[in-house]
Amino acid sequence: MTTCLAANEVAVDAQIKQAGQGRLPGDLAMWFFILMELTVFAIFFIGFAVAERLNPQLFSGGRESLHVWVGLVCTLTLVISSYFVALAVVKVRENNNPAAKKLLLTALLFACVYLGAKLWEYRQLIELGYDLSTNTFYTLYFFTTAFHFMHVLLGMIILAYMALKTGKNVYSQQNCQGFEAGAAYWHMVDLVWILLFFLVYVVH
Repeated sequence: MTTCLAANEVAVDAQIKQAGQGRLPGDLAMWFFILMELTVFAIFFIGFAVAERLNPQLFSGGRESLHVWVGLVCTLTLVISSYFVALAVVKVRENNNPAAKKLLLTALLFACVYLGAKLWEYRQLIELGYDLSTNTFYTLYFFTTAFHFMHVLLGMIILAYMALKTGKNVYSQQNCQGFEAGAAYWHMVDLVWILLFFLVYVVH
């Protein structure tokens, strides 16, 4: 019996690997959407870098008012959240929807930590009198991070929808393109924040 189970597991793993070879995870439309989103963020990043080069002292002073540990917490929570989403993809490909649902809920929990940390920093800055109209640094900081914040909210809605569908055992190894597309979007949100963290909080 044990031998049969082991053989089945090996066969499932082989099928999963075979299914994953030679194809793009998720929907092609989602990858075009992700490419467009990355292009928009790249324009923001270039704008931020150019503005900093023109006003180095202004940006240096602006960074001193930020909380690097908040940026670090946001980075860690999104990376960990992305890790659990990746594990959920593996479970869906193994036809294990209940395990995928638990992993997605865990990912959402870490995403909530990100939201709390970012909102706390916004509140601190606003209470100190900084807002979009303060100077170029804060205009770009609030606009770019808030734009990313909205993407996190959209990603969380997608993850919650995916968790709801895993509760109904909708996904399987043969029907996981939608799940993979949602996961790819979340990884994009994670990647953009990592770049944003280094550009806004760290690099001088």
